[in-house]
Amino acid sequence: MVDGGFYRRRAHFLFGDKEPQDRADELMAYCRRHIRESRSNLYRVFYYDCPPSDKVLYHPLLKKQVNLRKSDQYRWANDFFTALIRKRKVAFRRGEELETQRGYFLKPAPLKDLCAGRKTVDDLTEQDFGFDIAQKGVDMRMGLDIASLAQAGIVNQIIMISGDSDFVPAAKYARRGGIDFLLDPMWAHVTDSLSEHVDGVRECVNRPPENEKDPLHITQMSN
Repeated sequence: MVDGGFYRRRAHFLFGDKEPQDRADELMAYCRRHIRESRSNLYRVFYYDCPPSDKVLYHPLLKKQVNLRKSDQYRWANDFFTALIRKRKVAFRRGEELETQRGYFLKPAPLKDLCAGRKTVDDLTEQDFGFDIAQKGVDMRMGLDIASLAQAGIVNQIIMISGDSDFVPAAKYARRGGIDFLLDPMWAHVTDSLSEHVDGVRECVNRPPENEKDPLHITQMSN
């Protein structure tokens, strides 16, 4: 089970920037590593994500409206999803975008520099801004699938690629049903409550060097 927004951020940090087809191939290869480590057979890869936003948002630095539908990120995400759903044994679960959004925001690092006087407004660039596109329904769909698999007794192990503690109740339910529940946070920091309620933590990628800045340690952003 793959928390799509989480995986895409971690994969970009750990494996670098890639074309949509290459990222889809990479994800399937990564999942197969887990299957080999477990010496088991794959039932299905469940992928959970939200379609890219096509909103028109006002950018405070550029002082103009930005059409996200025309952005490179929009095209990349659509091409990635298309490549992924064509893969064998992939179930794509789509979430929904929240209607109310904050729009563009100043990232924590430049905001800190701005408040400390190390930067001025004139020093800000587009890279200093992100936009908050929150999604709904992904957690619920993942929880329902975990419960359904546990209830039906279809699988004996679930591997979840995520770092979200919202999945703790579902993980506990699966474990009570006798399922071996593994977490792969891809070296992102996870809460103690999440680590406590899984049967083990296993990454199938080398740990990044300590001196590399981890974006998930700097800020937690919705995608």
